Amino acid sequence: MFDFKSCNLEEFLANKTMYYDKIDFSIIEESWKILQSLIKVPYVIHLVGTNGKGSTGRFLAHYLNKIGKKVLHYSSPHIKKFNERIWLDGEDISDKDLENTHKEIQNILPLRLLSKLTYFEYTTLLALYKANNMDYLVLEAGLGGEFDGTNVIKNDLSLITTIDLDHVQFLGNSIKEISYTKMRACDKNMILGYQVHEEVFLHAKDLVKERNYKLFTIKDFDLSTFKIDLNLAPYLLKNLDLCLSALQFLGLSINIEVFKSLELKGRFEALNDNITLDVGHNPLAASEIKKLYKNKKIILVYNSYADKDYEKVLKILKPIIKEVKILSINDERMLKKEILIKLCENLNIMVSDFKNINNNEKYLVFGSFLVVEKFMGIYER
Repeated sequence: MFDFKSCNLEEFLANKTMYYDKIDFSIIEESWKILQSLIKVPYVIHLVGTNGKGSTGRFLAHYLNKIGKKVLHYSSPHIKKFNERIWLDGEDISDKDLENTHKEIQNILPLRLLSKLTYFEYTTLLALYKANNMDYLVLEAGLGGEFDGTNVIKNDLSLITTIDLDHVQFLGNSIKEISYTKMRACDKNMILGYQVHEEVFLHAKDLVKERNYKLFTIKDFDLSTFKIDLNLAPYLLKNLDLCLSALQFLGLSINIEVFKSLELKGRFEALNDNITLDVGHNPLAASEIKKLYKNKKIILVYNSYADKDYEKVLKILKPIIKEVKILSINDERMLKKEILIKLCENLNIMVSDFKNINNNEKYLVFGSFLVVEKFMGIYER
């Protein structure tokens, strides 16, 4: 049996499952109960939704940091290095700090719990424990809401980004079921961001009757006074509006200029003049990307997890696709290449393996954090 009590963090995580067969919330709940008694818990802002959690959270954490607040931003997954998941007072956590935190938790938790925690649950506990004595913890949910590992801690404010069909095997087969599962993560106050499904607002109002929290929407805040002169994609500006609503809710003064110093990695990020990166991986993200390439053609460097609606994604993007270049990724969760090739052929989309970049073409690298991570590994050689 692997010894989870004495190994370093890299070895520890390498022996953890990356995803659930079924959710057992009791393990992280018991673990957090032990750790929580040893730290001072900050003000918790929980981000839940289908798309936009990462960028909204970073907008918020960046601003809080720049105005002198002690803030930890927990997000997932990472693009290049694990440390990206724990952003502490303006920078990714250091290797030394990460390892020391891991050792502390190893010494505190019993082997029974250490051996059962999943990769995401343990990573979440690292962030929660490291948030000791911070002013704010900006906490991004993983796949869900109510039974997500991040929901083990009581939140002071929940920000709900755009909700769409995703992770249906865990969250539900309808917008109603998914909305309820995600929004039940709220404990006190909720701000609803922009939605593509109006019914989400109705489901939120229903939950107010079921649970004792206060509901707000972006329309409840005065955003008209801000002149936003930022070079951001429209979908990112929507996420910024949710951030600004949260800052107003917190009673903080707002200076838009502060956001100009922020770089968002993997969110319609121009790597150079002909390569753009986006970690979007579902139909909702594809719809936003399509708007940005109106009347243009790009080469799509792509792959997809098998449980994603890759067919709908490619149907949405088809008008802007000149050719699909499949980026091979050795991961059992990824779609079999022959299925992706057959789909492209059925959609009359040219398809081939990704090999190299032609500087005379425009590329969009799209499909998930894993796709962008693999591409960057090739590009930076």
